[in-house]
Amino acid sequence: MNWRDRFHLQGRPIGRRTLLRGLLGGVVVTVGLPPLEAFLDLTRKANATCGGVVPRRFGLFFWGNGNRPDKWLPVGEGESWELSEQLAPLAAVKHKITVVSGMAVKTGNVYPHTSGSVGLLSGAAALDDGSWGLPSVDQVVADAVGGETIYSSLHTSATGASGLSYIGPNTRNPPESSPFAFFERVFGAGFRLPGEEGVVDPSLGLRRSVLDAVMGDVARLQARVGAEDRVRLEQHLDGIRELEQRLARLQEDPPDLESCSLPESPLPDYPDLDGRPQVSARSRAMCDLLAMALACDQTRVFGHWFSDPVSDILYDGASEGHHALTHNEGGDQPEVNDITAQIMEEFAYLVAKLDSIPEGDGSLLDNCVVLATSEVSEGRTHSVEDMPVVLAGGACGRLRTDYHYRSYTAENVSKVMLSVVRAMDIDAATYGEGDGEVDDSLTDIEA
Repeated sequence: MNWRDRFHLQGRPIGRRTLLRGLLGGVVVTVGLPPLEAFLDLTRKANATCGGVVPRRFGLFFWGNGNRPDKWLPVGEGESWELSEQLAPLAAVKHKITVVSGMAVKTGNVYPHTSGSVGLLSGAAALDDGSWGLPSVDQVVADAVGGETIYSSLHTSATGASGLSYIGPNTRNPPESSPFAFFERVFGAGFRLPGEEGVVDPSLGLRRSVLDAVMGDVARLQARVGAEDRVRLEQHLDGIRELEQRLARLQEDPPDLESCSLPESPLPDYPDLDGRPQVSARSRAMCDLLAMALACDQTRVFGHWFSDPVSDILYDGASEGHHALTHNEGGDQPEVNDITAQIMEEFAYLVAKLDSIPEGDGSLLDNCVVLATSEVSEGRTHSVEDMPVVLAGGACGRLRTDYHYRSYTAENVSKVMLSVVRAMDIDAATYGEGDGEVDDSLTDIEA
């Protein structure tokens, strides 16, 4: 039975020290609460398998500050198309990608670099304070398929980015920026290869039971708090339930996936070289780990946040930071153009890595859809027209590859998101809200 169905505090005051209580083997156990406004007053799973054989996966590759639209647009359309100057690094994987151009964010552009990211990734306008009101697309997918794995989603960064994965209002999933720490988290203690006996922590079962035991206190608390607190409480309990499921899966036999293996541990640190961060080395170490996390079914949803909006990373060959260049460099901005090409080289590495891992009758990439995008098109103008969108992988045959779709009517980019969500075998009638809402997907890119 779902925990929402099992919810059912006596009249004691609600304060910061209020605990959810229950009995476990005759002993009282407790779990703390998130911050609630009341202190001041004294899902669903989808079948994410490809024909019941291997799972579908979804990933985000996001970079900040957009592109140079004139050097991004491919030549030709449909199946007869050629890569542009900025997309040239994807040549080796062209047959596994689809480029969507001409689409626009329809939810306004009130906050430069923020409105575009919120509108693109959630299908909704930024709130009055510039924050998020709906979850990001990766969490829409994770909410449906994430319960099948130890981690509902995993998030990494190549540049210390904060990331843009939101479970809900003001609830962000922070990415890991240290490849070594990420390795220890996913492949350290507790990780077992298929067929490996391993040593199971005997405390795991007790910890799961503790979480179960306090659930009886929840409904009585819900009845005494306001609507916003109920949302916060629900998010908190979602996290508890996710932890419970993760602990349970640590005790199960790992999935028998043919390409699952223990990756090599990355370097403990990637210090700057001549004042420039080792962006490529860090990103590739993360991508290697993400690929194997997918291959070992540790997760089916990931976000690789290459850089944040307004990121001012000093890239190789650049005279100043990326964001500064988008506004300060004149002419056709050759340095900005080169930076975008460098970023596409790193996206190409991720795509090729996924494609190099055999799975079923094809590759891991074939069973994925990875969305690469940014929060603006042209960084200099903060435009949210003609947004850069690249899709890699066919999601088990649900999406076209080696294809360029060009919109000449500035269609709502939410249509792409709805296509992606549906390609993950999620029965979604709509995507987004308000001016960002759509009920029809981009059928041209669907197989």
